[in-house]
Amino acid sequence: MHLNFNQLYYFWLVCKTGSVTQAAQSLNLTPQAVTSQIRALEQRFNGKLFKRHGRGVEPSQLGQLIFRYCEKMFTLSQEMMEIVNYHKENYLLFDVGVADALSKSLVSKILQRVVSQNNSMRLRCFESTHELLLEQLRQHKLDMLLSDCPIDSAQQAGIYSVKLGESDLSFFALNPILTKPFPACLEDNPMLLPGGRTALGRKVQSWLNQKGLNVDIIGEFDDAALMKAFGLSQNAVFIIPTVCKEEIEGLVEIGRTHEITESYYVIFVDRMVQHPSVKAICDENFDDIFLHTSTKNPKY
Repeated sequence: MHLNFNQLYYFWLVCKTGSVTQAAQSLNLTPQAVTSQIRALEQRFNGKLFKRHGRGVEPSQLGQLIFRYCEKMFTLSQEMMEIVNYHKENYLLFDVGVADALSKSLVSKILQRVVSQNNSMRLRCFESTHELLLEQLRQHKLDMLLSDCPIDSAQQAGIYSVKLGESDLSFFALNPILTKPFPACLEDNPMLLPGGRTALGRKVQSWLNQKGLNVDIIGEFDDAALMKAFGLSQNAVFIIPTVCKEEIEGLVEIGRTHEITESYYVIFVDRMVQHPSVKAICDENFDDIFLHTSTKNPKY
């Protein structure tokens, strides 16, 4: 059955706008021309595609069925043009979502690898929760997401995650009480935890329970940088990835553990594997960043 894709496109735009007039304006056509093409499509499908809805129109039952297919067709065509245009612009736009639970200094190290390899790239970073960023990724508002949570591709069709590395955790405070060995000394100091809805927060809380520690938790933070700032002001123990410990000055490292690790993942939709920067990060070896967490100091 031969289909006129112009007619399907006009039909799709009317569905999206809910108005023949608005669709005609975006097409630089008269409403009569659009209506004529819709009628020709209705003859092809032998049925009405729209019904009146207030001052506008909405798809009929047959129209809803056809719209679902058109939505897939024209969304894919727009994605195709975006991928092609990556190589036509004077610069490469790279929109990256960063989960607020991650260490920003570590994220910066990861992204610097890509920036240094492509002088024509324009990087834009957006910080939010893993869940909100994942939804933006699904809506193609982001090219890539950096998070501490992997994706189950079997449950999330068309979305993939690649593990970049992991880090042990270190516990710091400005002026801690250290009359007991680690981790028992955590009971003598106020403590801050990553938010309970973050992967790391759940791991830490489970670890504390397993150790039977009765810790005075005075706050939970989704944002790692805010947790550190609040820890300094309250002289409370806070947690950072051991890979970032070299950036901490003037603080006491109470201890560290390899029983809890923070993992780092790059998450992207299947079409984004064609994006040069996404591909570069997936192919990059970050061992030099993550392997230096191993030291001669004892871990618990």
